[in-house]
Amino acid sequence: MVHGLSGIWWTMRAPMVALADAGFHAVAVDLRGHGDSDKPPRGYDAWTLASDITNLIRALGHSTAVIIGQGEGGFVTWTAAYRRPRAVRGLVVVGSPHPLAMRRAALRDGTQRSAIVPRLLADQAPRVPERRLTRDGAVAVEDMLRTRSAPGWADTDAFRESADVLREAMLIPKVAHLSLESRRWMVRSQFRPDGRDFRRTVAGVLDQPVLGISGAEDRFVLPETVRASAPWARDFRTALVPGAGHYPAMEAPEETSRLIVDFARSVTEG
Repeated sequence: MVHGLSGIWWTMRAPMVALADAGFHAVAVDLRGHGDSDKPPRGYDAWTLASDITNLIRALGHSTAVIIGQGEGGFVTWTAAYRRPRAVRGLVVVGSPHPLAMRRAALRDGTQRSAIVPRLLADQAPRVPERRLTRDGAVAVEDMLRTRSAPGWADTDAFRESADVLREAMLIPKVAHLSLESRRWMVRSQFRPDGRDFRRTVAGVLDQPVLGISGAEDRFVLPETVRASAPWARDFRTALVPGAGHYPAMEAPEETSRLIVDFARSVTEG
């Protein structure tokens, strides 16, 4: 299980516990540059982050796994499925379209473009985005959770706990800078040869089954953008989580965990 921007393993704790209770070896990671993981100055391109995940599968004694990615962590898991297809038995993406589906939506869909592109472009500036993320005890992280989640979640104890944990994680030295490096690669590589190589690689159709989960009230990454990923997987399934926004695993942990466990069972036992 791979968290998204400003996240740590903790954001995926509900499906991790549910998968373990169902008999799976369940692992939630801190990506490089986040939480308790190492924080090298380089290696935040999609290829390297994806290799971190597939190498971890082998390091844990397995040859293949179902991998689950939330938000920008889904970008990493999509990449892993192309880079090491034999290591990926199935793929679950939560609020995370196929990279080319997101690119297409950002160019052609005005609603999706206005939701995501201004933030992506603002984060390309040096130093200023890091200061924004850490100012006033990383209150920007709490604001992000509030504005991207469904109405009402911000009034719950679960929101308060999540905001406190993730604000503390963002204040770990180097995390603010390194958490933005993968986002910067996503944008800047669009105009470089490595970006063209990436797009060619992920243009194929995956043989592994893919489940795309969206919060029914996600207005940051629209459910229809996730559904538009269908051309890139032979077996593409979708599910909407009622009452959730961009963070279904935290906003609606029981329903999201059920969907993930059912998918994992269908992939490994079917």
